[in-house]
Amino acid sequence: MPLAIKPPPGTPGKAWPAIVVGLFVAFGGVLFGYDTGTIGGILANKYWRDHFSTGYINKKDGMLDITASQSSEIVSILSAGTFFGALTAAPTADFFGRRIGLMVSIVVFTVGVILQTAAVAIPMFVAGRFFAGYGVGMISAIIPLYQSETAPKWIRGTIVGTYQLAITIGLLLAAIVNNSTKDRNDTGSYRIPIAVQFAWALILFFGMLLLPDTPRMWIKRNKPEQAAKALSTLRRLDIDHPALVEELAEITANHEYELTLGKASYLDCFKGSLGKRLATGCGLQALQQLTGVNFIFYYGTSFFTNAGFKNSFVVSMITSAVNTGSTFPGLYMVEAWGRRPLLLFGAVGMAVCQFIVAGVGTGVGTENQVAQNALIAFICIYIFFFACSWGPCAWVVTGEIFPLKVRAKSLSMTTASNWLLNWAIAYATPYMVNDGPGNANLQAKVFFVWGGFCFICTFFVWAMIYETKGLSLEQVDELYAKVGKAWQSKGFVPTVSFQEVRDVAGADRKASLVDLESVAMRKKSIGHEEKAYAQ
Repeated sequence: MPLAIKPPPGTPGKAWPAIVVGLFVAFGGVLFGYDTGTIGGILANKYWRDHFSTGYINKKDGMLDITASQSSEIVSILSAGTFFGALTAAPTADFFGRRIGLMVSIVVFTVGVILQTAAVAIPMFVAGRFFAGYGVGMISAIIPLYQSETAPKWIRGTIVGTYQLAITIGLLLAAIVNNSTKDRNDTGSYRIPIAVQFAWALILFFGMLLLPDTPRMWIKRNKPEQAAKALSTLRRLDIDHPALVEELAEITANHEYELTLGKASYLDCFKGSLGKRLATGCGLQALQQLTGVNFIFYYGTSFFTNAGFKNSFVVSMITSAVNTGSTFPGLYMVEAWGRRPLLLFGAVGMAVCQFIVAGVGTGVGTENQVAQNALIAFICIYIFFFACSWGPCAWVVTGEIFPLKVRAKSLSMTTASNWLLNWAIAYATPYMVNDGPGNANLQAKVFFVWGGFCFICTFFVWAMIYETKGLSLEQVDELYAKVGKAWQSKGFVPTVSFQEVRDVAGADRKASLVDLESVAMRKKSIGHEEKAYAQ
């Protein structure tokens, strides 16, 4: 079914408030993308290299530079901070709420930006990178959580996907700012790109003061009146409107049913159906990183420079622009095609492009002008496949597969797995690509590694990713309860009313959802018969 601009016929209330809220919150992705994108240009900046170098001379250009180990430390420390920040996001979002939790994350991020801007040597710069990363890690887990819990089901995939769009816009802005300041011969050459992040943080922080918290968060806190007010704001319906009352009742009943199945501790996230969903989310986020996309955005400028490319800053701007532009069709395809087909399409396309880049770069060499043009072309095509599929869709899937009782915890762990692999790739890449003692000197052959993981992605999607297009978050729970295999999930039609199931669930905790639904239907049928007999 094509993506509709308007809600399905008969949908009560207004959709635009929830859409506007989701789009604004997605702006946090600019912080994520911009912070990620600035470092590549800063590491290649001549003034920064001269003043932060500890004496190492780059053999490629004969100028002062930092060593491979220092480069690894500076780039990867942000990912280390994001890993711990993502894990902290769950208790923060549950304790403070989704909205205030996001504001706390922005404050932590701002501390990191201050330290980086003021730094005149590597230690303080690294400390700033860690705190900025800590804040980004918290933000990266809370935003998809907030979006998933507020978006209408018919456009949820597109709204959550805009988070990835904002990340790509941040990367593009970073490339533009880096290119604008690279020729400055003062501290502004690196301080301006870093300090620009204050603007993004202030916009998001003060904007969050005007937004509501999520209705599901209030239900989790057992505050139905607050939940009704929040849902009323998002749907533009009176709090006593039948459609709003019904939606809230179903959210409440689903949460209460899930609580009858067990506790909501971290240990419970690894058990049964919850464990299967957590493995799916963590695997998806880890493989998103192992496709190699951040190799291009972390080290692209340095890699292109060392490979003999002229105007490497311009090449990075081109790849960032392709990344942003290619995300737009993904926002359409995630609802028009569905999650599984889009992820399969992206995995196959990425694998082909990565193997071509590796083959050309290894066989012909990067010094050949025709080979350089071919490399840039297929890297851009690879970015297209990533940006329209695995870029947005990974956040969409992980944001919608977990039940409310463990959603914050599970989503924080899936996001942390993304950042853990992000850190590993950022740390290992200089050793994998660069020449010199102790380095693998893979150069373009590193794309064989990324292509291999893209090939693995196709099998992972087929075996693990359920099709959740068009389902409410509560209906996704029903999908996992009724469908045992991911490849059998296409065409699933929900039939359960959790309000009816809740009334019979307490009697038998070990009964399956299918059995409980049957009991509820028999009870309902008997009630109708008794009512008819009485009349």
